[in-house]
Amino acid sequence: MALSRKVGFFTGLRYKGGGPMIAWMLHRFTGVGMAVFIGLHVLASFFTQQTGSDLGISINIIYQNLYFQLFIYFCVLFHGLNGMRIIILDVWPRMIEYQREMIWLTWLIFIPVYGLAAFIMVYLEITGA
Repeated sequence: MALSRKVGFFTGLRYKGGGPMIAWMLHRFTGVGMAVFIGLHVLASFFTQQTGSDLGISINIIYQNLYFQLFIYFCVLFHGLNGMRIIILDVWPRMIEYQREMIWLTWLIFIPVYGLAAFIMVYLEITGA
């Protein structure tokens, strides 16, 4: 007999799953963020090359924005690191016992790498280099 999994949106937000739940939600969110970026990139290329429209240039302005670039870098880096953690858990099932520690390790790697890259991106934007 299967469990009933009909959980509403707000009920899901109240779930206190901790680190694994946050990692799961961020993994889905960053996947959607990358899909949006790829979709915008394809649309911009199509409108610029095939139709010669200025709409493609307008879309390029969106994803060349500093905030969008910081968001995409966050998505790619977190999705990749969390995906590696998931692969390790799938390949070595005994590691599930240490899932929370692996999430902490993921954040331990993610925060300095993202922070340094974000600092460089913002610095270059401010100085105009």
